[in-house]
Amino acid sequence: MARPSRQMTLDAPRGRTGMLGRSPQPSQDRFGRFSEAFARGMGTSSFLIGMTVFVVVWLAWNTFLPPQYQFDPRAQNFTLLTLILSLQASYAAPLILLAQNRQDDRDRVQIEQDRQRAERNLADTEYLAREVVALRMAMTELTGEVLSRDALRQELKALLEQLDARADQQADASS
Repeated sequence: MARPSRQMTLDAPRGRTGMLGRSPQPSQDRFGRFSEAFARGMGTSSFLIGMTVFVVVWLAWNTFLPPQYQFDPRAQNFTLLTLILSLQASYAAPLILLAQNRQDDRDRVQIEQDRQRAERNLADTEYLAREVVALRMAMTELTGEVLSRDALRQELKALLEQLDARADQQADASS
């Protein structure tokens, strides 16, 4: 079966590309990243300062300017400001919750990975402890006495010296 060529011809309409080719709903991941960025932005001191300045300017404008310049007069209890702040809060709360849920999911995965890593470390430690015990038992069988750390160190030094001597002999032989 032949694949259609991707060459553009002038006698046929172009395929859907760009914004038209995309699905109308954003992906969950993109929306989740947006919600995290939004929550991160709302949690900054610059946002709080900016929001405070906005509200103070709004209140001052609609309190101290002549009535013909006021768009949300104090006499009406700043209805428009209340509506805007309620709308902002109604969108902020679910976005912040979505960001927290995504963080919880990441934390859950991280905790599971940490648990698995701890299990592997424990298994490795137990294995190494058994190996050390097996080495001590083998050395005890060889010498017929309980091996102390000092005796083990001396044995290892002697073994190292023997290995160095062999390496020197092999280096001399190959020269």
